[in-house]
Amino acid sequence: MEILHTAAELQARAEMWRREGRRIGLVPTMGALHEGHLQLVRAAARECNVVVATIFVNPTQFNNADDFRLYPRLPEADAALLAPAGCTALFLPTVEQMYPQPTVLRFDFGPLERVMEGAHRPGHFNGVATIVSKLFHLSCPHRAYFGQKDLQQVAIVRQLVADLSFDLKLVAFPTVREADGLAMSSRNRRLDAAARAVAPRLYQGLQLAEELVRAGQATPSAVQTAAAGFVAAEPQITLEYFEVADAHTLQPLTEWQPGRPVALCLAAHLGGVRLIDNVVVS
Repeated sequence: MEILHTAAELQARAEMWRREGRRIGLVPTMGALHEGHLQLVRAAARECNVVVATIFVNPTQFNNADDFRLYPRLPEADAALLAPAGCTALFLPTVEQMYPQPTVLRFDFGPLERVMEGAHRPGHFNGVATIVSKLFHLSCPHRAYFGQKDLQQVAIVRQLVADLSFDLKLVAFPTVREADGLAMSSRNRRLDAAARAVAPRLYQGLQLAEELVRAGQATPSAVQTAAAGFVAAEPQITLEYFEVADAHTLQPLTEWQPGRPVALCLAAHLGGVRLIDNVVVS
């Protein structure tokens, strides 16, 4: 596996691979890799000739300085995991490489970013769209792989691809979970033992909501109240939001829409760590 550090190196390799007729799969990450990331890499290796994984803790998508400072950074350990999974090249740039000058361009995704993560993390998706656009331009991928745990991010990137006519296919992979149901996340590393012990309650709350939706016996508001109350009943958990939304638009539901999938999404703080999760009910 080759390790690339500069934008020019990645761009040159991508141009070479394209000339050789190879199909490029891109897996953007912020590192501290787990099995969910590795499943994306393996999928890319099955479907493409070249797999480019990127590790970059993007400062422009953080609106909490402590979260950025404390985000796990383990490049050597990550590199050791990527090669056996089928990664061809690891792009490991500095902030100066990705932002040689301050970015003045601003993205606005309308209602899609005014809810959930966008509402609670102002500017977050502008940072996401900026860095993803840069990575798409540099690596020229045929396919780009993202995890469904970041459901709203996937929707934002899908809109980005459509609006800017990126010539690639976006591939979203299901959330990978620990044995007790906790969604795998790089931030899980920061949970202490007490917080880790109660963290599965987040998924349990989503499961409760899913059962109520499938039963068809409650309104969206009633589902939200019941599931949010269940999660928040754990004293260690501070629930930031629990939303029952249309899975396509991510707008909150006031009534059920027959034939439309439902997204159940939450964000919560426990042990000083912010976690998100979701379940989509078909």
